[in-house]
Amino acid sequence: MTATLGEVVAALEARYDPALAESWDAVGLVCGDPAEPVERVLFAVDPVAAVVDEAVETGAGLLVTHHPLFLTAVHGVPAGDPKGRLVHRLVRAGCGLFVAHTNADRAADVGVNDALAAVLGLRDTRPLEPVAPGSRQGLGRVGRLDEPTTLAGFAAHAAAVLPATAGGVRAAGDPGRPVRTVAVCGGSGGSLLPAATAAGADVLLTSDLRHHPVSEAGEQPGPALCDVAHFASEWPWVPVAAEVLVADLSGRVEAAPSHRRTDPWTVRAGGRGEPAAGAAG
Repeated sequence: MTATLGEVVAALEARYDPALAESWDAVGLVCGDPAEPVERVLFAVDPVAAVVDEAVETGAGLLVTHHPLFLTAVHGVPAGDPKGRLVHRLVRAGCGLFVAHTNADRAADVGVNDALAAVLGLRDTRPLEPVAPGSRQGLGRVGRLDEPTTLAGFAAHAAAVLPATAGGVRAAGDPGRPVRTVAVCGGSGGSLLPAATAAGADVLLTSDLRHHPVSEAGEQPGPALCDVAHFASEWPWVPVAAEVLVADLSGRVEAAPSHRRTDPWTVRAGGRGEPAAGAAG
C-alpha cells in the first residue's frame, strides 16, 4: 500500500499545524507533486547534501526536515546554487521536501520539545510558553526527573542520551547544585530563561547560549544553564515524527529517521572547564 504525497502532507500538517509557526518561518511543502505516490519518507534535522544523498539512496518519496531549506525570499533555484542544486536533485529523484519547523517546536505531545523532554526522562511536563492557558501547545517544556541529581550529573546524563557532537555538553553553575525540575527548549531557547525561572526550574537546557547572557544569569537567582549542540537538541524529534507518521497513515508508508549527523562542528580541541562527575581530569 502507498499514500499520495498530498495525503502524507495532510497527516503531517494535522500533527504540526502551520498556524503554530512563527510569522517569519517557512514551513510546509517546498517541492513535490501532491498527486504522486509515496512509499518511503525520510526524516532529518537539516536539508543538507548528505541527507539528500540518503533520501535518494533509500528511494524516499519525501524528505521531511525540521530546518527550512529557504528562510529568505527566493527568486530562482538554479542548479549552480548550493540550495538550488538540492532542489534539482530531489525533483530528479522524484522526492519531495516538507518542512516542519517552529510549528513542530510548538506541537503538543509529538513535537520537538516533548521529544527532547522525553529522552531526558522528564515527567509531568508542560509548555514553558503555552499558546493559551492550559494548552499543551507552546514553546519549551518543564518537568521533573524521577530522581534528583546534581548539575554535573545532569550534564553527564544529557551527554549520554543526546547525539554525540564535537561541542559536547556545557553547564554554567555550581556543579554540585541539586537538580530535579528541568526546563528544556530545542534549538535556540535562551529567550525562555525568564519563563524557566518563573517555573522554578533548577536548570534550563537549550542551545546556542551566548557568553554575556550566561554570565549575567549566573549573577542572579534562577536556573543553572546547560548548553548542547543545536542539532543534538532537535534530533530526538526525528524518530518520534517518523513513528507517528506511520501510525497516522495506518502503515501505508514506511518512515525512518536519518542517521547522518548534520551538526556542522567537526573538531574539538582543548577544554579547560570542570570535568563532569566521574570524568578524568
